[in-house]
Amino acid sequence: MRATLETLAIVCLVGLVQAVLGVVGLAGAFVLSAPVSVAPWTVVTSVYAHGSVGHLLANAVALLLVGPLVERHTTRARFHAFVLATGAIAGITQVTLGGLLGPAPGVIGLSGAVFALGGYLLAGNVVATTLFDRLRLPARAQLALFGAVAVLLTIVTAAPGVALIAHAAGAFCGLVAGRAGVIDAR
Repeated sequence: MRATLETLAIVCLVGLVQAVLGVVGLAGAFVLSAPVSVAPWTVVTSVYAHGSVGHLLANAVALLLVGPLVERHTTRARFHAFVLATGAIAGITQVTLGGLLGPAPGVIGLSGAVFALGGYLLAGNVVATTLFDRLRLPARAQLALFGAVAVLLTIVTAAPGVALIAHAAGAFCGLVAGRAGVIDAR
């Protein structure tokens, strides 16, 4: 549970820095917005920043549910790299695809990475591996299935003002990574 708690510590530290910078009107310095080239550091900071204490707590609870289960089968470094990479991919996907539908608001939060961790658990366990091996689904069919599951997970957890594209992107990344055993240390 060490990597999960370290991730929570980073989130809390970033939250404190956000609060301090918010006093001088710079809390937005953590928000990932398009175009990313304007503030490239936000690809990282947006993963750990949150819009409110409630937002942070919701992501913390979800992380505490899935994080320890994933980290049992990987290293601390791989866990942290996975959280950062999938959170960044989810955020970039949100601002990129969201921007195709109109002006995209910025995105912050750990939920894309948490959805990735959940997806990893769903597709990377022994039962799922056995099922996929028996079904012998082609790679394209598996990707289509993962896309459908990611959309379903997103719809089930949808709420107003939530970065739905980031959730779906995170879940999809996690499902693909889980099937491939990307961070499995065994």
